Amino acid sequence: MQHGASADKVEAALGDYKKNSLFSLREKLALELCERMTYTGKRVTDRFFARLKKQFSEEELVELAAVIALENFRSKFNPVFAVEAHGFCPVPLVKEVAAAAASKFHE
Repeated sequence: MQHGASADKVEAALGDYKKNSLFSLREKLALELCERMTYTGKRVTDRFFARLKKQFSEEELVELAAVIALENFRSKFNPVFAVEAHGFCPVPLVKEVAAAAASKFHE
């Protein structure tokens, strides 16, 4: 990918990124923040936030949280109006997961 993660990293993120050596500590923490902000049963605890603050500046944390929140918003908003990805993601595994998720809206 031109600007962002490599295809290998994107596919690895769909697996067990916490044990994958492709990711730096900062990347693993950012992915965990995504999970904690996205999944209902997970929370950003004080202890986890302290770990984040060791790796990210306050400005970086605000930007990360804002981007994650925006993507969470889009994931809920776009399906209401049948807004789809239009095939912009070139990673095969991501395409498969997206197609499977999109098919549920057309049943």
